Formats: sequence, C-alpha cells, structure tokens
Amino acid sequence: MTVLAGCDNNPWPSEAAATNTFFTSVQERSPRHLDPTASYWNNETPYTYSIYEPLYGYHYLKRPFTLVPKTAAEVVKPVYLDKDGKILPEDAPGEKIAESVYEVPIKKGVLYQPHPAFAKDEQGNFRYHALKAGELGPKRSPLEFEHQGTRELVADDFVYALRRHATTRITAPIYGLFSEYVVGLKEYGPVIKAEDAKLRKGLAPTDMDKPFLDFRKFEMSGVTAPNKHLLRIRIKGKYPQWNYWMAMTFLAPIPWEADAFYAQKGMAANGLTLDVWPVGTGPFMMTEYVQDRRHVLARNPNYRGEPYPCDGMPGDKEAGLLADCGKKTPFIDKVVFTIDKEKVPREAKFKQGFYDTPVVERTDTGLEYIVQAKDSEDVKREFDYKGFQLPKFIDTNSYFIAFNMLDPVIGDMGTAAEKLKKKKLRQAIAIVIDWEEWSRIFPMDAGEAAMGPLPGGLFGSRHGTPEGINPVTHKLVNGEAQRRSIEEAQQLLIEAGYPGGRDAQSGQPLVLNYDYYSAPTPETKSRLDWTVKQFAKIGLQLEVRATDNNQFQDKVRKGKHQIFWLGWLADYPDAENFLFLLYGPNGKTKADGENTSNYESVEFDKLYNQLKQLDDGPEKQVVIDKMVKIAQEDTPWTWGYFPFASSAYQAWVHNAKPAVMIRDGLRYYRVDAAERVRRTADWNKAIWWPLIGGLLAIALVVWGAVRSFKKRERLNARGELLA
Repeated sequence: MTVLAGCDNNPWPSEAAATNTFFTSVQERSPRHLDPTASYWNNETPYTYSIYEPLYGYHYLKRPFTLVPKTAAEVVKPVYLDKDGKILPEDAPGEKIAESVYEVPIKKGVLYQPHPAFAKDEQGNFRYHALKAGELGPKRSPLEFEHQGTRELVADDFVYALRRHATTRITAPIYGLFSEYVVGLKEYGPVIKAEDAKLRKGLAPTDMDKPFLDFRKFEMSGVTAPNKHLLRIRIKGKYPQWNYWMAMTFLAPIPWEADAFYAQKGMAANGLTLDVWPVGTGPFMMTEYVQDRRHVLARNPNYRGEPYPCDGMPGDKEAGLLADCGKKTPFIDKVVFTIDKEKVPREAKFKQGFYDTPVVERTDTGLEYIVQAKDSEDVKREFDYKGFQLPKFIDTNSYFIAFNMLDPVIGDMGTAAEKLKKKKLRQAIAIVIDWEEWSRIFPMDAGEAAMGPLPGGLFGSRHGTPEGINPVTHKLVNGEAQRRSIEEAQQLLIEAGYPGGRDAQSGQPLVLNYDYYSAPTPETKSRLDWTVKQFAKIGLQLEVRATDNNQFQDKVRKGKHQIFWLGWLADYPDAENFLFLLYGPNGKTKADGENTSNYESVEFDKLYNQLKQLDDGPEKQVVIDKMVKIAQEDTPWTWGYFPFASSAYQAWVHNAKPAVMIRDGLRYYRVDAAERVRRTADWNKAIWWPLIGGLLAIALVVWGAVRSFKKRERLNARGELLA
C-alpha cells in the first residue's frame, strides 16, 4: 500500500487546506490589463480592487450603496464657484456653477507594498532605476530583486494618476469622459502626445522599450496637490457623479517610481509591467503570475488594516455578517486563482470543497446550484449536507428587448398620428412579452420583471413598490402587479393599424426583425424560440436575424437594427448611469453613444440635463419619476427584467455578501481552515474497494497464468501430463 500513498483527487498540496488561503477559479483567461489607467474589464477587478485603493469605496454591507473613504480621510462635498471664481452656496442652481472643486484630504501613514521601484541604497539613490545592460537578467517578477522598498502615499500620486489618463502609451478608455469634466485635461492630451512623439523619435512602432514618459514634468491646472496630504480636483460645472468615479480604480494612486522602473530596457520583454505586476497600497499584492494558468495574491505586509464594518442592513447581524466588527482586514493571507475554462471541472472542484467559491468576479454563478437543488431532491440533500451558501438578490443590472426608434416601421418616425400608432404597436409588444414567464421557464436567467429602466438599490428607483408599476404593461390587483391581458394588447394592435397582426389596409402580415448579437446555438435557440412565441400571441411574425457581436455592433452603428436584445451593468450606483441609455444626444447611430434605441424626447432630455446636476434628495426624486413616466409611456424598451444575482460559497467562508458594485470583497472574507479540512476529508474519503478488487483480480490472473505455465512445462510431446 506504500505505492498508493498520496493518491487522491485533491488538486492542491495536502497541507494547503489547513492554511489561511482562499481558493477560487477564473473562468476566462488571465487579465489583460492590471494597470489602473487601462483596466475596465470585469475579470480584472478581483485583482485591481484588491491591490489598488481609490480615494473612496462602498460600504461593504449597506444598501443602497454608500460611499466611504478609502485612501481619502473623508468623503468630501465640493465647493461650488461661479464664472468669476466666487464661492456659491451648496444649493446653488446648477446652471450658475462654473466649477466644482473637490479638496480631498489623504490619509497619513498609508504605505505602498514592498517593491524594488522604491528600493534605495545607503546614499539615498534608487537601486534599480538605472539598470545597465545585462543587470536585469532573467528576472520576471519584482520579487526576484534582492532589495525591496516602500514609501508613504501622497497626494501627488493621485495627481500623477489623473494626468496619466492622457497617455498615448496604453489604452486609456476613460480619458474622453474625464477630459470633458476635469479642468485642463483635454488641453493636456496634445502636450503629452507631443512629448511622447519626441521621446519615441527614431524608435520602431513595435519597439517594446520606450523611454520614461514622466507626467510630473508637465503641469495641469485641474489636478493639484496644495500640500503633501491634500488633493484638489477641479470639475467643470456641477457633476455629482464625480464622487462615484473617485471610488473606481481609474483614480487609484500611481507612484511615478513604478512607471520609471518599468520603463527600463528589457522590462516589457520580461513581462515586468504595471499590466502584470501592479504597485498599490491595498490589502493584497501580486506574488505569482503564470499566464492563463494561475495567479496568487498575498497579504501586503505594509497594509495598515482597515476595520471591518460594525453596521449594515436588517438581517446582517442574524446572518453573522457583523461578527467581525472592528477587526482589522484582510482576514485571509493568500488568494489562489486557477484558470479553469471548463464549467464541469470548476463545478466539480467546488462541490468537492477544493474551491471556496467558483469565481469571484461574477455574481450569477449561484443560480446554477439553486436550480440544480430545485430539480433534484438528491442534489438538494447533498447541498444541504455540505452547507453551501447560495445568497440570491437583485443587483444593479438589467436585460431587455428594445426598439430602434429610427426604424420606419416601429420607431418614432412620421407625422404625429403615425408616431402615435407606432407607439401603440410598441406598447402592445411590451405587454405580451411576459418576463414573469421568462423567469419561470429559464431559471438560470431568472429575475424580477422590470417596470422601467431603474433596478432597485439606486436612489430614485421605485422598483418593487406600487408607485413603480408601469401602467402601460401592468396594473395593480389586490396590491400585486399583474401584467395586462392579451386582449388589451390586441386592442392596442388594432389602434396601431394591425388587427390580428395584419396591415389594416393591405391585409399583409406584419413581419418584424429581431436582431440578436449571438449566433444561434442549442443554448440560445430555446430563448429565441420563446421570444418568437411572445410576438405570435397577437399574430405578429418575428424573424430572427442572429449574428456575431461584431456584426451586431456594426448594424446598430448604421441604424439597421429593428428589435434587439441588450443588457446593462452599472458602472456606479446612480440613476443617471441607467437613464443616460435613453438620452437623445447619446444615440448609438448618430453619436456612437450607449443609447442603442436611438430614443429622443425633448422633455426627457431636458430633465436628464437637470438630473446630472442634482444631489440625492426630494428634487432629484421628482425629476427621476417624471423621466421614468415619460419613458414608460413612449416604450422604447419592453423593460425586460432585473436578473437575480447569486453566488456560491462553502460553509467555512464567512462575511460573504456579494454585489456587482462591491469589487473589493476579498479583504472582508474570512475562512475557517480547520472546518475546511474536516469537511473536505469527509467529502473525499478514499474508496479503496475498486482498487483492492482490481488487485485481487490481477493476482488471480497471475496465479492462473503461473499455474497454466507450470502445467505446460509438465507435458510431453504427446501432450501427456508427466508426474
């Protein structure tokens, strides 16, 4: 049996389960960008929000989402200035505000993670900022350098980070938006472009080694550091949503030393860049990076230890979410991410206890397990026995079927009378697409039927209340929302000029086109078929025009789409981030914006421009209610549904309260390693009888072969057995 020692199904070393480590997987490839200037993809956030710290974050437990300071000492209110630079009162009308000035105090004593970019010699000179040819050698990790250093976070690091959005060296997806609001950033862009061209003169476009582009050399009036721990940001006009951008890693501090260190010859070729090896002040630091295989975050030894929250929502205390009140985070020492592209092995490893959660960056994986438990009593018993945590909630995202308002058949085109008929056609369709039924038939994609564009959890949303019911698609019956009848939809269709789905004048059937952004597969076909049946309820024919996403994007930019499927995930928890999807100047076809419906309403757009300048409060609620009512009546969308979010966690994982907006959750998780060892040992007991049975069978075969061989040895030439 010595040969069999260590043979089991555990993918980790035998002692790993007993360590203070969090195990999870990544269902795609390695992150493309970990440089905070460039990073804008969901699968990058578990790393970036664990390594970097923006000025603000969101309270881990409170809903609606509440801003709290991170590297900032407090969440500040802006000072409003008029065109002459005079201070205005807090309640000044938005049109009188020329600038909003944010003076953000920075916490003292915050240190960066250990990194060779900060290492200095006895004379105070940087050890690794002027490496000579050959000195870098085969090093592919900052941890391979003998000397490591650190320094205190200062306001100038945020100044450097904001200026850096003007870079031409890497992808900078938010530069366009930031340059519209941050004073001087738009003018700063050409200055940096010219400097970069000067530095790269004579270099081949494919040359990986580029001279250090030092953003400290060029001043920009909109972002300054009046003193070491005070950051001043000047924003054009009034833009309350700027607070939310300060909670994103686009405003994470970047030390110039890291930029200079990684700009040296040979660094990029060895994978030594901010895209691979970030430098932050957060609770974790990257310690292992194996492309498309494995990534490891380890506790940042210089992290100050922000306390776990002591307040939350009703039910949080009962759920054990306040048990660690006031204790310093993070609770875990290491996070191991394994690239696991296939769903089946990833799910198997979770069920066996080898993953503490299947994935970190998504909040829809728990639904798979919830559905499995509902479909099988045996599975439910297994999940209950193992104690899987499967929280389910509504998050800040939505999916819907919508209309291209530039389309001549179904859009907002023609005379007033023609527009009214087309609106009634859209309203009829919005009634018959039964999103409540969708959730019953497709539980893996389930959610709550939407009555408008705003999911719950946002200020101004009426979702789930009687006031939030869409009068076009639903009515209130015994205190519950009830979808309007097929007969009501048919009546609207008659008034639209299509009785029974046929043109009242020509008698020809009305054929509509459904533009879908994914090619038909067995998985999507059932959903497409369901959609076609919804239209058929009132005699409408729906032709599915499914393409790949690139073709779909080309189609919508040209305005060649008619009816289409779309989803939206909030960048920040403000109603504006959803309502801008219906803002006229943001039209996809005319302006390449995010208003894919190309919806335009003079009244809606006027209110939207008011909304952008309003702080949360009664006035903002009134404006939101008016905007939602206008959109409900005009029906550019069928409103769709707000999908359930759900994650899966093992019983030994504590403090799990997932939400799309909470990107830094890893620092709050706590693991009971002893419980993990006990449970995984119980779930993965070695089953020896097949092996023992196999060995006995082999022994029997060998015995038979030996016996047969000996018998043959005793036969003579005539086949007689000799004594």
